[in-house]
Amino acid sequence: MRLKLSLLFVALFLFGASSFAQTFKNEFGFKSDNDAYLFYGQDRYYTNGLFIYFRHATDQQKLGEKLEKVTYEISAGQKMYNPISGYVPDPTKQDRPFAGYLYAGGNVNFFYKNERILKAGLEVGTVGPDALGEDAQKLLHDIVGFYTIDGWQYQIKNELAVNLSAQYTQLLHRSAKNDLDFSLEGYANVGTTFSGAGVGVLFRAGNINQLFNSSYTNSAISNNAKTAKLVKNELFFYAKPQLNVVAYDATIQGSMFNDDSPVTFKTKPLVFAQQLGFNYSTPRFTFDFGVLFKSKEIKSTAKAHQYGTISMFYRFN
Repeated sequence: MRLKLSLLFVALFLFGASSFAQTFKNEFGFKSDNDAYLFYGQDRYYTNGLFIYFRHATDQQKLGEKLEKVTYEISAGQKMYNPISGYVPDPTKQDRPFAGYLYAGGNVNFFYKNERILKAGLEVGTVGPDALGEDAQKLLHDIVGFYTIDGWQYQIKNELAVNLSAQYTQLLHRSAKNDLDFSLEGYANVGTTFSGAGVGVLFRAGNINQLFNSSYTNSAISNNAKTAKLVKNELFFYAKPQLNVVAYDATIQGSMFNDDSPVTFKTKPLVFAQQLGFNYSTPRFTFDFGVLFKSKEIKSTAKAHQYGTISMFYRFN
């Protein structure tokens, strides 16, 4: 699998480098989260996530003076959660519930000339057996030859998922050489699956574009652009410490409307997260690899958690 990803990265690099003079208004790609990417030998808690995205930039010349760009996004994804291992057949030894989350969603994203960003989204889906978490994890383990899965018979029960989200980003400072900057990021979620809020500071260093032209903010696409990019190709390191307030998490607590899940726990109200990553982007494609470390999320014997994330996006007209 790692060889295939490497070959794909090289192919995209060569193709993207040959199309540096072009701009593209559509973007398609995926993001994959997995704790196996850190090579710790662990398989716990938020153990796997797979997401597919399509984005489109509207005609920027038709926007008002304050708006630089507006993009629309549709997505679909699945998240899988299990206890300290995917093999815990005894529910009394589970330190986190087995749970799956499957959804489809949409976002509208407003990018302002003063490098403020407002994103709003809606996800609709399900938590529980209908989310196919057990099937996906068993299939994945069969393909790669991992251990036998057991314990999903005690997973969180089916529940309709309707979740609203909002995210705000604001540039705080950029160096005179345009090679590093700091931004404030905040978000809020309200829904039947995830409710909470968080705030953090994003640091980027390297060849970076404005927040309304950057692959980090998913704004590398353009349609009759108003403002030229600072650099043709982005290549930067980023870090984002963030404090999260958790109001509700159905993958841990079960349904907010009933109490029929066999294994549930209470959540920690405050969770600290530290994200570190590397991003390379040409006008045609993006490759991003990051790691995310989280403090303890569950009021049980569960430990702190960390996982890796890989993103690849291809832009076209």
